[in-house]
Amino acid sequence: ILDKLKVNRSKPWKSLSAKAKNTVLYGADKRVEVAWETKNGQGSFNSLFEGLVPWVERTLRETENDKRKARLARYFSNSKCSTCSGLRLNVSSAAVRIAKKTLPEICSMTIGEAFEFFENMALTGGKAQIAAGVLREVQSRLRFLLNVGLNYLSLDRSGPTLSGGEAQRIRLASQIGSELTGVSYVLDEPSIGLHQRDNQRLIETLQHLRDIGNSVLVVEHDEETIRAADFVVDFGPLAGELGGDVVFAGKVPALLKKKDSITGSYLSGKKTIPIPEQRCPGNGTSIVVRGARTNNLKNINVEIPLGTLTCLTGVSGAGKSSLLNQILYPSLNNHFNKTEHLVGEHDAIEGFEHIDKVVCIDQQPIGRTPRSNPATYTKVWDEIRKVFTETRESKLYGYGPSRFSFNVKGGRCESCEGDGVRRI
Repeated sequence: ILDKLKVNRSKPWKSLSAKAKNTVLYGADKRVEVAWETKNGQGSFNSLFEGLVPWVERTLRETENDKRKARLARYFSNSKCSTCSGLRLNVSSAAVRIAKKTLPEICSMTIGEAFEFFENMALTGGKAQIAAGVLREVQSRLRFLLNVGLNYLSLDRSGPTLSGGEAQRIRLASQIGSELTGVSYVLDEPSIGLHQRDNQRLIETLQHLRDIGNSVLVVEHDEETIRAADFVVDFGPLAGELGGDVVFAGKVPALLKKKDSITGSYLSGKKTIPIPEQRCPGNGTSIVVRGARTNNLKNINVEIPLGTLTCLTGVSGAGKSSLLNQILYPSLNNHFNKTEHLVGEHDAIEGFEHIDKVVCIDQQPIGRTPRSNPATYTKVWDEIRKVFTETRESKLYGYGPSRFSFNVKGGRCESCEGDGVRRI
């Protein structure tokens, strides 16, 4: 079809004319007749060329296949709406003001600034009467967010850009705001990412949940949180097959005296973790990120030494993940693996020549299917299957490695299709 539309397919994209590029991307208005050879002679059809962009949009809209949706979604990116400039409101709604501020202006404030704004709002007469109850609710909910250390977040920050600790504390703040009683709350390491200065505020929040009539169960390693607990259950004595026992259950003072509790030994000061006297100096080269300004990053320059173990630290929301996962890794991956990941805002990255590969190891579930496990992911199964194909019985029956796979017909159980469970 493109040949009929006079688009030279042998030319590089950058060498095509603007008209040809527009035809490829957005299609052509005129119909063209295309002929091809068949077993019975020659066939032909008359068709419009839809264009790549309309095809991708239509396919993404119509397909029900999740894998196909994920593949097509890679070709989309977010950009500000040209009509409202990303404010999400029409002109008349965005023009309404309270205390000289519009809704978009208030949404761009941090939680700390918004709390101060609503607390100091001076309304008089009928306006004050109308807003009294609403203002009380607004201040109360903003206060809950302040109490869990989120004063720096802007109100219009999108959910996917939040760190794990920030998202958990927002959920915690919403539970405090609901003022439910008789509820059992289970929290998995809520102090992760918190600076020590904010720990006490978090503990006071958890104690408030307890005091209004709830049960709070916390899985935690943080010393301050353990010491603040009303009751401690210590598991151990070690990890893996050497763990799984309840070493201690009771009050904190008794835990400090428990001789066979590793937790108690460190809390009491009997055991400590020494600081290394020497550090690995690295190989003298480094990767430099210049002008990083994604999310909370404030146009910073960062030099990361190579040939050594480097740790990015900081309070929750300081920009660690933004720097690593949204700027550094996608840039390196695009460079070495020719991918097209979106890269966060920055000026430049220097030092590509000092490395030849990048590997991202994150906390995403391993494998693409529910059947994945450490053996399949590390390819151990491949070698084990080869051993089974070498047995006398396998050779007699002509079994290959796929005969011992729970992903392939012929080897797997067809009743559960290799899942090991049946969903009813």
